[in-house]
Amino acid sequence: MKKISTVCPYCGCGCGLYVHVEKDIITGVSPVRNHPVNKGSLCVKGWNCFEFVQHPGRLKYPLIKKDGVFKKSSWDEALDWTAENLLKVKEKFGPDSIGMLSSAKCTNEENFLMMKFSRAVVGTNNIDHCARLCHSSTVGGLAKAFGSGAMTNSIDEIDSSRVLFVIGSNTTEQHPMIGMHMLDAVDRGATLIVADPRKTQIAEFAKIHLRHRCGTDVALLNGMMNVIINEGLVDLDFVRRRTENFDDFEKIVMRYPLDIAEKITGVPAVDIRRVARIYATEKRSMLFYSMGITQHITGVDNVRSCANLVMLTAHIGLPMTGLNPLRGQNNVQGACDMGALPDVYSGYQKVTDKKARKKFESAWGAKLPSVPGRTLTEMFDAAGGEIRAMYIMGENPVISDPDASHVTEAIKKLDFLVVQDIFMSDTAELASVVLPAVTFAEKDGTFTNTERRVQKLKKAIRPVCGAMPDWRIISELSKRMGYEMEYGATHEIMEEAALLTPSYGGILHHRLNNFGLQWPCPGIDHSGTTFMHRKAFTKGMGSFIPIDFVPPAEPVDGDYPFILTTGRISFHYHTGTMCRRTSTLEREEPDCFVEINPADAESLGIKTHDRLSVSSRRGEIVVNASVTDRTPEGIVFIPFHFREAAVNLITNPALDPTAKIPEYKVCAVNIAPVVPKPDEEGKFFSRRENR
Repeated sequence: MKKISTVCPYCGCGCGLYVHVEKDIITGVSPVRNHPVNKGSLCVKGWNCFEFVQHPGRLKYPLIKKDGVFKKSSWDEALDWTAENLLKVKEKFGPDSIGMLSSAKCTNEENFLMMKFSRAVVGTNNIDHCARLCHSSTVGGLAKAFGSGAMTNSIDEIDSSRVLFVIGSNTTEQHPMIGMHMLDAVDRGATLIVADPRKTQIAEFAKIHLRHRCGTDVALLNGMMNVIINEGLVDLDFVRRRTENFDDFEKIVMRYPLDIAEKITGVPAVDIRRVARIYATEKRSMLFYSMGITQHITGVDNVRSCANLVMLTAHIGLPMTGLNPLRGQNNVQGACDMGALPDVYSGYQKVTDKKARKKFESAWGAKLPSVPGRTLTEMFDAAGGEIRAMYIMGENPVISDPDASHVTEAIKKLDFLVVQDIFMSDTAELASVVLPAVTFAEKDGTFTNTERRVQKLKKAIRPVCGAMPDWRIISELSKRMGYEMEYGATHEIMEEAALLTPSYGGILHHRLNNFGLQWPCPGIDHSGTTFMHRKAFTKGMGSFIPIDFVPPAEPVDGDYPFILTTGRISFHYHTGTMCRRTSTLEREEPDCFVEINPADAESLGIKTHDRLSVSSRRGEIVVNASVTDRTPEGIVFIPFHFREAAVNLITNPALDPTAKIPEYKVCAVNIAPVVPKPDEEGKFFSRRENR
């Protein structure tokens, strides 16, 4: 038996593990004992991350849809046909008629090539990926405040911190190994503060749990900063030396005294004051957030408010401090770093910057477009009109995007759709051609975790049947479209990326054997950066940004009296492509459910396991009831992993005006019991126990 060191393919923690292989078959995995993130542990998804690799449902050969039916194809036929159709669309409608979706599940090297393919081969900046739906608010918000949109500190610093302020993150379920570090810190005496409308798993360990109303994060944070300013807890020396625009920021914050903050958020003033004092007075205070902050029409505002708080208290630029967005997927940080975004090249170099554009044009020998492209959501809005074809790698927007019916109808309007994936997803079912890719265990490359740690994954087994690594597919397709991409291995792609990307300048495969390196790593003599902004912010001076509270886009009313919020759960992951083909995970959580407060359930005559209709202005789904006080009155929660009850059929597509991120966390819905027909009695009973 061989043990191959690699990286877990699930969340952004980036846990190190060994894949156990015997006769080219994966028999199990085990954790890397001294890895700085997981330290010899794995979560339930990590322990079972190998099972989907060898699932019989894997795509094994290319498929071309003819007369509405998929037919098995050779690689040459599929790639020739794909290239021919993309070139046909480009010639007839122009390069900007093609949209590209890259993937947070694919490697840095593959995202770099997809970005290069989009710009140098197709000739468009219409490239995006799922960060648009989770942390585009972070990239946009922190770039203006600090100049960099990444986690500022390291995971292993959590153990020695004294205050952990977690807002909008169900950490122990979404990022279990980071949650483990947080609980270790609590055991050592750290104060854990959680701000979340739901009584999440991590909130049960908190010293203080602020249950603010959905979408009122700005008011809560402004209320805290009002206390800090009025009680003289501001680090004035830091503010004077390292920041700008404090006076304008202070004027806005003064509009949020505790009585106003309490009225908006529903959090008692005494609790807001207590948390503000604790956070401000302990120097080793770390702030963490995730999609409870970002997935709002005010996502960028929420992120900038968090940045204001850390600058106000000088909790940045030192160990055990910082502003730490927890990235959702295993390589969503890397996909952003590699430029799979419509307005930047790798390293967040603007496509509108003539100097940056000239650098990439010289390296690639191609004329590159200068106007930023369309975002993911904008591409679907333009499908059938200005967007005529799409190339989707490792994404499943039919399940993951808001108002999913709109996405499905948009895809049907396309002239041509290429989907590249490991399984036949809901999106792939609508494709013109499906190209079979390989999993993390069948290829080499790198992933970048949430703390900016770039790590190598190593090929453990041969690809199943005829599947091919994404980077090879892109290279072969590029050749057929008249642009040669000659790479013998993934380390050559990273060498090219390093030459063009200042923050990755020293990130080369041969330097990543000992748990990788954290960017910025500008040269081969640099050892990486464990915490950022030590002496200066990336942009120079940190910018305070005045932020006023803006309510959510869709308030409740008589027809839709409940607020729906969505998220992940321990046993499943995103659209379920991998986890729902894993028997252990599917056994533990087989059915979708809606959490509803006991008081609301009683008023509607609902009990656990009842079937409920949940409807919004966009559609309806039917799910099992879970009566629990985890969710406050007036709010219901549904996970988004289950295609048979796809919650994104009903979520609100309203967007943040800057980041274009949808408001997944606040959606007005109606709840009603579903009465089964006599011959359906018993069919709806959930195997899931009451939470």
